[in-house]
Amino acid sequence: MPVEWIGVIGIALMFILMFLKFPISISLIVPGVLGVFYIRGWGAVETTLETIIWSHSFSYTFSTIPMFILMGELLFISGISTELFDTFRKWFGKMKGGLATSTIGASALFAAASGSSVASTGTMGVIAQREMNKAGYDDKFSSGTIVSGGTLGILIPPSGAFIIYGIITEQSIGKLLIAGIVPGIVLALLFILTIIITVRVQPKLAPDNTISYSWKEKFISIKSTIWFIALFVVVIGGMYVGWFSPTEAAGAGAFVALILASLKKKLNFRTLVQALERTLRTTGFLFAIVLGAFVLNYFLALTHLPEFMASVITASNLPVWGVILLIMLMYLILGAVMDALAMIVVTIPIILPIIQALGFDLIWFGVWIVIIIELALITPPIGMNCFVLKGAVSDLRLEDIFKGAARFIIPIIVMLLLLTAFPSIALWLPSTM
Repeated sequence: MPVEWIGVIGIALMFILMFLKFPISISLIVPGVLGVFYIRGWGAVETTLETIIWSHSFSYTFSTIPMFILMGELLFISGISTELFDTFRKWFGKMKGGLATSTIGASALFAAASGSSVASTGTMGVIAQREMNKAGYDDKFSSGTIVSGGTLGILIPPSGAFIIYGIITEQSIGKLLIAGIVPGIVLALLFILTIIITVRVQPKLAPDNTISYSWKEKFISIKSTIWFIALFVVVIGGMYVGWFSPTEAAGAGAFVALILASLKKKLNFRTLVQALERTLRTTGFLFAIVLGAFVLNYFLALTHLPEFMASVITASNLPVWGVILLIMLMYLILGAVMDALAMIVVTIPIILPIIQALGFDLIWFGVWIVIIIELALITPPIGMNCFVLKGAVSDLRLEDIFKGAARFIIPIIVMLLLLTAFPSIALWLPSTM
């Protein structure tokens, strides 16, 4: 049997295990181990596992992940999310659809602390849904706003998705994180534009807000978030000007977040243990997946399947935009049945040779992939953000959440088209580092 077909069988086995609800890490490791055993024998399996698990577990770059996760957890217990939403509410709450706009703005800033769409959706969901429900907002509209704002968690740095993509593709994590800033801001503005258009076309979705705030109250609300803004400037700005590597920036961010939680008198032994426990649980989950991906990648390298697929596509004389559309279609289909992180670790090793053969910039492609994943986070039947919001706000119907999220698919697709037509949206800022 040609080795390429062995690779196809391995990928098929991986999908079968995922559909059978096996953990993602197991679904990646089992086909990799069986494939290496079939091609090279048990001795190669032992060497592969020992080399990959040992060397990557002690990778200095890997320490970026738990530090950024810990930073987000410490900021969460400090109560910064409530203050962010309150600040935006006081500035934009008076306008039509102002609470929805405030949700997007607060989600964008909270994304700069959490690095996770799930964390952003769950945190902002409880706060924003309560306020919008009290103001008489339509449930579909409010829930759609929350889950779309939550997607910004993996685009605006720090982003766990960018870190894992950078580790797998061996690209600069610092440049990837910086590359997400401008697209993240543009996408947040597109979400807000969608809200403005929606409430003009369907004004009943968002009743007028009668509560107004003085300029003094507005500026005082900014004061409450100044520490958060300073943290973002130190961490992301430090990477941009070269003061910190991504790992050092993550460590500095976690340390400053610890001080911030202490100053706000929200840090005690119990909350610290909770933050560390959640950090360890999330880190273990991510490490298992990434290590499993490396095992599968080695197996696929032995089969030469990625190179074979790249040669077939490049020989087909398809125009570049045709290949991009095919890849986009593939991710849209996979996004309906797979977790966002699983899509990165499963597909990148396969399509990376294709992207390289076509001459695409891998930093740009990392941003493009993350935006595709954002789309997958709010589309059925998986739609992870939708399920997270349902878990956080049990009164909402899952059907209404998905319907509300549907209108925000449009700005994400517009962002993808803009990024494809104008790659500098992602590449300009990293090029100035």
